[in-house]
Amino acid sequence: MNIAIIGYGKMGREIEKICRERGHNIVCTIDVNEEAKFESDEFKSADVTIEFSSPESALNNYKRAFAANVPVVSGTTGWLDDIKVVRKACEEDGQTFFYASNFSLGVNILFAVNKYLANIMNDFPQYEVHVDETHHIHKLDAPSGTALTIAEGILQAIERKNQCKLDEQSSTEDLRINAFRKGEVPGIHTIKYESEVDSITLSHSAKSRKGFALGAVVAAEFTAHKKGFLGMEDLLPF
Repeated sequence: MNIAIIGYGKMGREIEKICRERGHNIVCTIDVNEEAKFESDEFKSADVTIEFSSPESALNNYKRAFAANVPVVSGTTGWLDDIKVVRKACEEDGQTFFYASNFSLGVNILFAVNKYLANIMNDFPQYEVHVDETHHIHKLDAPSGTALTIAEGILQAIERKNQCKLDEQSSTEDLRINAFRKGEVPGIHTIKYESEVDSITLSHSAKSRKGFALGAVVAAEFTAHKKGFLGMEDLLPF
């Protein structure tokens, strides 16, 4: 399969390595200030592009890929205010887009367990819940997209919680997300329920970028010849 990579930093290089290990061709890499490559024959020959860039450049990257009729698999977070634009392109223009806040298999198992536990904990108001997330100092958005996905699962199930708040809790109806930035931490996410007598904790700690990169490549293999707006629930229908 021919794959293009948008965002050629540490994550992009890890994705390239895994693509080659799985027998795919890297036909084009696009990094900052290389937008002209979107017009190249090499990029247009891609069966799919994998995009890990920045919140500021993400939407323009998607539009340029769609203009070349190249399906997009994206793991960039922090741009979701514009998600309606992408959904519209898929629904009305026949484009293909796969989005995940986190491509790690382990994290997606955590998402499923988090929803299951939240449904149980809805009946136990004596437990207060919060989410902690820790990432490397280079991460631009806070809270992380993964933390927001976790929070969505909790808010959908626990009726006493109405909204998430970053690093604060002004009322008992708020779900607090604490965001920490330390060194080169790939990602740690923890959900903690606490009562006066005990605590219940779910946690996922990434050891490297490899799990994220492998998940993105598997998603690209899944997406290449499909249409529409896709996500991990399509790839991993737990």
